[in-house]
Amino acid sequence: MLISIINHTGGEIQDIEVQEAVRAINRQIREDFAPVWGMSATLRLEGRSALTPDTTVMADMRGDAVIYLWNESDVDDAIGYHLQNYAGIPYGFVFTRIAEQLHEPWSVTLSHEAMELIADPETNLLVMGPHPSENRQVFYWFEMCDAVQNDRYEIDGIAVSNFVQPLYFTGTRATDEPGARNDFLGEAHNGQTLASFGINPGGYIGFYDPILQKHETYTRRDDPVALKRLEIKGAMKLARRAVRYQSGDRREMMQRDVMKRMPVLAARRARGAAQRVEYRAVETEMP
Repeated sequence: MLISIINHTGGEIQDIEVQEAVRAINRQIREDFAPVWGMSATLRLEGRSALTPDTTVMADMRGDAVIYLWNESDVDDAIGYHLQNYAGIPYGFVFTRIAEQLHEPWSVTLSHEAMELIADPETNLLVMGPHPSENRQVFYWFEMCDAVQNDRYEIDGIAVSNFVQPLYFTGTRATDEPGARNDFLGEAHNGQTLASFGINPGGYIGFYDPILQKHETYTRRDDPVALKRLEIKGAMKLARRAVRYQSGDRREMMQRDVMKRMPVLAARRARGAAQRVEYRAVETEMP
């Protein structure tokens, strides 16, 4: 799999910074993730046909999937851009403003999105497991990083995300492979390492409840970091992978709502681009 990275941060993150992160994450995927999961991909930074994401050409996106670096927090605008240009292509977003609110380096978010895009590009995989608080079965989202997303480590000085390992989704470690790892770092929290279908501090899990017939998210009790993370991510609407687990009708309804707003969003982007050009012109004329 080739994952195109498109930098639409308006110069907030320079391409050289993105290249350094891409190199580190490609090494993470190749040396840490692929040997465990047997799945791999290569990230590649692409070009931009325009200074701002108002128009584009297909040459901007050459891979099997795409992750956008986006400096604004206008999620509808970002999703509208994707639907208008690359509808049907598996995608992810790294919103730098949201990463700042989470006090998380954007490279960690990029690492997180990349590994989850590799494992479940269409967000249509679920794994049966025990309900976190009741004696019955539910279907967990096949997410690589949500449960451990407050954990990170560095590769070549670049922060990247921790991720779960295959036994995490089996629930049989105690009987089949005592002492085996459920996540890459394997760090203990309050004396305990991550349990199968468990959650580390600051993380959360999502699942489909067949009894209630809806998707749920779940955090550790009294975990303000995880609750804050869910609150901030809740504003991301359709950009969240969690929303794409919803029914096709629900997704189509949300996409139609965004597309109806496209003329307004396009006008807003055009005004912003004009203001930036005017500012650059004034700045250039200054002695």
